[in-house]
Amino acid sequence: MEHRLISLNCCLNHLIIKNLRSLLNERLTFDQAKQIHAFILINGLNHIEPLLVRQIVLSTRIFSTSIARFVKQILYHSRKPDAFSWSCAIRFLSQHGQFKEAFFLYVQQQRLGLYPSSFTFSSALKACAWSVFKMGGLSIHAQVDKYGFCGCVYVQTALVDLYSKLGDMNTAQKVFDKMVEKNVVSWNSILSGHLKSGNIIEARRVFDHMPKKDVISWNSILSGYAKMGNIDEAFSLFQRMPERNFASWNALISGYVDSGNIESARSLFDVMSQKNSISWITMIAGYSKWGDVASARELFDQLGEKDLLTFNAMIACYAQNSQPNEALQLFNEMLEADVKFQPDNFTFASVISACSQIGDIRSGSWIETYMEKFGIEMNDHLATALIDLYAKCGDINKAYDLFDGLRKKDLVAYTAMIFGCGINGRAVDAIKLFEEMVDNQIYPSLATFTGLLTAFNHAGLVEEGYRCFSSMKDHGLVPSNDHYGIMVDLLGRAGRLEEAYKLIKNMPMHPNVGVWGALLLASSLHNNVEFGEIAAQYCFKLEPDTIAYKSLLANIYASVGRWDDSRRLRKIIKGKNSTKIPGCSWTEVT
Repeated sequence: MEHRLISLNCCLNHLIIKNLRSLLNERLTFDQAKQIHAFILINGLNHIEPLLVRQIVLSTRIFSTSIARFVKQILYHSRKPDAFSWSCAIRFLSQHGQFKEAFFLYVQQQRLGLYPSSFTFSSALKACAWSVFKMGGLSIHAQVDKYGFCGCVYVQTALVDLYSKLGDMNTAQKVFDKMVEKNVVSWNSILSGHLKSGNIIEARRVFDHMPKKDVISWNSILSGYAKMGNIDEAFSLFQRMPERNFASWNALISGYVDSGNIESARSLFDVMSQKNSISWITMIAGYSKWGDVASARELFDQLGEKDLLTFNAMIACYAQNSQPNEALQLFNEMLEADVKFQPDNFTFASVISACSQIGDIRSGSWIETYMEKFGIEMNDHLATALIDLYAKCGDINKAYDLFDGLRKKDLVAYTAMIFGCGINGRAVDAIKLFEEMVDNQIYPSLATFTGLLTAFNHAGLVEEGYRCFSSMKDHGLVPSNDHYGIMVDLLGRAGRLEEAYKLIKNMPMHPNVGVWGALLLASSLHNNVEFGEIAAQYCFKLEPDTIAYKSLLANIYASVGRWDDSRRLRKIIKGKNSTKIPGCSWTEVT
């Protein structure tokens, strides 16, 4: 009787395990996975845990921290740790962009003494490559040799990709040349590396010697030529491609956009039989880059089902082309529409930029509230955008709070802060920030000097401004019309109109209306007819429809008693709407 019971239990256990194994070949929900794991623990079926881990990661299409935490709990509490489970988990984390977690798990696996597989090495190397973790990659490379994976094409290809992404093409090429077996992915990795390093000649040599090319190979070399501006060669490759996908078309469209040939980009876009989201975004961004907002909106409206990326592209287009009200209106439409997505970091970056242009201090707290509502983490990029907003709206203390809280202060953050100090009359702070930035080996840009010169201008520090302006060449920078305009304004307000005029005459480029407008404003301030007339004539020529220039000159005439000339100009002005004179120091920084 006892023997029969034992035999019956064995049969039942065998049946349970068989059914469980069958179940673990089906796609699982998170709740189902937890229920199965509980059953495994209760019945002591720990040897089936590796299959559960595998099926969990195969069933997970969208990364979830809760699922990742659950998988790691299974690994850490397993009575018999196995290499297969750990390899599945490392691959899962790497595939979903959790590169630091993937490498950490790899280190833990090594500490347990579990023998790694080719998938383990490939996934861990991918994690180091995408996170640009050189030390981690070098340590794994040493273990690749130790465990005898020098002949594995997948592991060696991952090493080529690692060194390519690290920018070490010499080592990448050495690994590639030593490979006994190479597949098309191996060739694509070395091709991509040379393209990323800007060596189009070597990339073309690799491409021409490839024994087999796939669509990725063709797209890579096509994109390489397009990005370097050789659009004719890119188009020639496009015509010769045996097969094309969305990326092929989008790469060439992007090449035309970058080269300024928006018409050819649109023609290519129009003949596409099918378009994906990137196709529409590339064209909208292209129109945005060249200032054709109307065409961008026309395309946006033609798109039937819009996603977050297309909304982001159009909102950014408005923000980048000085149409902040339209950007905020579209943002509100996105929130009110019956859509299945929520705004992300890129959405809020454009929204903050739009609010900054409007200059409404209340929008800062409104944005932060929305970000909290949608669970948007305050990263350095968003914090920098808010720094620019608060600084331009006059709340320099709030801007400083955000600036001090940045994990890494980069050029954009320093520039926004310097400009903010400048327009808020804190020249000393602007200088300190500039010196701190240079000490940290962050090299200033043209926009940085715009902010610094603005600070000297607001404080009326002429000599300091001159020294700052002259020092631009020491940083390899050539002053633009904006910088000359600020200097003319600074000199003009100090009454040094002749110096301002000489500076204009010695400009290496043609002065724009902002520069001449600065001289005209200064001439009006000091009632100087001579330079007022000179500046006004250039302003009339450059912007004949802007009545405000005539009004300024009329005021200058009136101030010195030239009533006939003043009345003549006012007669022209009468009945026409005045247009604001372009400023010389309110250039956008970010």
